[in-house]
Amino acid sequence: MKICVVSDVHYKYHSTNEADLRVQKRFLSFLDFAIGRYDLLVLCGDIFDLYNEYKHVIIREYFGIYHRLAKIKEAGCRIVFLSGNHDFWFGSFLTDELGVELYPDNFTLRADGKTIIFTHGDLYTVNDLRYHLLRKFLRLPITRTLVNLIHPDWALVLGAGLSRSSRERPAPTSLQKQRARGLKAWAKKNILQGKADIVVMGHSHEAEILPIGEGFYANAGEWIKRPSYLEITDGNITLKQYKTNNKENEQ
Repeated sequence: MKICVVSDVHYKYHSTNEADLRVQKRFLSFLDFAIGRYDLLVLCGDIFDLYNEYKHVIIREYFGIYHRLAKIKEAGCRIVFLSGNHDFWFGSFLTDELGVELYPDNFTLRADGKTIIFTHGDLYTVNDLRYHLLRKFLRLPITRTLVNLIHPDWALVLGAGLSRSSRERPAPTSLQKQRARGLKAWAKKNILQGKADIVVMGHSHEAEILPIGEGFYANAGEWIKRPSYLEITDGNITLKQYKTNNKENEQ
């Protein structure tokens, strides 16, 4: 079985920033590259920098992604999407129209003799109580109901402003690393307890494969500075960098 994992693209619904446009162009190129190449594509959270579905409305700027996901699915690839901390207000569009499987927290797969747990990772940060409280609040049904009372155009502007504000007030590097250790600690616990052979995450933006006992913690990294992704082929995991000329470099 051949699996691809990508996370933390942070594809913005609207931007004139050259760096953001470069990320968008590169990711669409990657999705074209993935058509017919994999048995399973795992979108491991924060693919979108902001996401919401209304009853009869989708975000038009995401059509390029939707179109390519449809082609990937039509080529025989299973697609799994895990909620991140930027994209979690999903409706029925992805499942009903594109056949994407949605998971709010974790997804476990048994393939090629390996048990693999996929999760975005934001659930397992440490020393981040404020975020965990905010996470619970944003996922309350009443919160989304109130947001959906606002016209989509205005709701998107508000959401984009909040997303940008959170990025412009980053935590100190030492605190970021301390929080990220929670991801590895959770992975280590599950691997050493025999619950998983491989634990795959995103969120930290730190691409790596770390041996733990007889298993591995793997992080798919991010697409803002150095686009990376994971491949799991016949149970063997590799970390790769994507280049638009379709030449891949293993890290």
